[in-house]
Amino acid sequence: MRSQIIIAVVALAVVATLGCISEKKAEVTTLNIGYQPSTHQIAEMVAMEKGWWLEDLKPFGITEIKEFEFPSGPPEMQAMLAGSLDVAYVGTAPPISAIASGLDAKIVAAVNTNGSDLVLRPDKAYLGPSSLEGMSIGTFPPGSIQDTVMKKWLQENGVDIDKVRILPMGPGDAVTAISAGKVDGVFLPAPSPSIVILEGKGQEALPSGQMWPNHACCSLVVSGRLIRDNPELVAQIVKTHLKATEYVNSHPEEAAEIYANRTKQDLKTVMHSVKNWDGEWVSDPHIQIPSTLEYAKVDYQMNYTQKELSEEELFDTSFFDRAKA
Repeated sequence: MRSQIIIAVVALAVVATLGCISEKKAEVTTLNIGYQPSTHQIAEMVAMEKGWWLEDLKPFGITEIKEFEFPSGPPEMQAMLAGSLDVAYVGTAPPISAIASGLDAKIVAAVNTNGSDLVLRPDKAYLGPSSLEGMSIGTFPPGSIQDTVMKKWLQENGVDIDKVRILPMGPGDAVTAISAGKVDGVFLPAPSPSIVILEGKGQEALPSGQMWPNHACCSLVVSGRLIRDNPELVAQIVKTHLKATEYVNSHPEEAAEIYANRTKQDLKTVMHSVKNWDGEWVSDPHIQIPSTLEYAKVDYQMNYTQKELSEEELFDTSFFDRAKA
């Protein structure tokens, strides 16, 4: 009888301990944010420059914000897969491949739509999609927004993508390549097209919004762990992003100055980009769902993923809906 009582007490203690473990949330004091040096993601930089990230998230236990810059979305998602990022400002296409490969994360808000440009060297004439056959075009790696938009656009216009040399490059390398005459054109997000155009090394052929009207570009992605363990923190991350996006739209010239100072890029070039791009800074994830699901379909067709992901697998719009309500 005594041994049965001991076993029962031990069992109860184990159950109680497991209950405490399951209820205990992971304490987060440092928030790791990934981003890219593009005016598409200027809201992240404004929130950092204004001190809003730390100020707004401090009540939730955050004492430090760490930023990590990436040349494009695919390597940024590799970092998130490795557990190095909690939050990512990234093109909407790269998370699709990452989530299909096991990334535990969701898109919780939009960042921008459209905003990339096809730019060709001055000696190369653009006469429609088929005129790109035989040309070399530098753009972001496979699985990126630019890679996906360009290949879908070429195929829809009857162009064999194997007849266009689509070369994966970061923005800096692509700008250098067209300036040196090593590629015939580039397809890049703002402000890189303005750099090429103002230096006289290229001319705009087509904005991405004409390739695919109102297509989703960048989005805000948050790790599943943070969503489950710290939902109130995630809710505030989304609120701060909304505040920064509204500020950028209300103060585009100040936002351009913040971007130029942080990236050490020429302010005149950044201003030209902000005034002439075909993009829009947004925050509502609902408007990005249709084109994102189309990205998922295209990625599956091009064997970037082994399955076609659904809206439920990619999005969690509840935080945005609560913030707006």
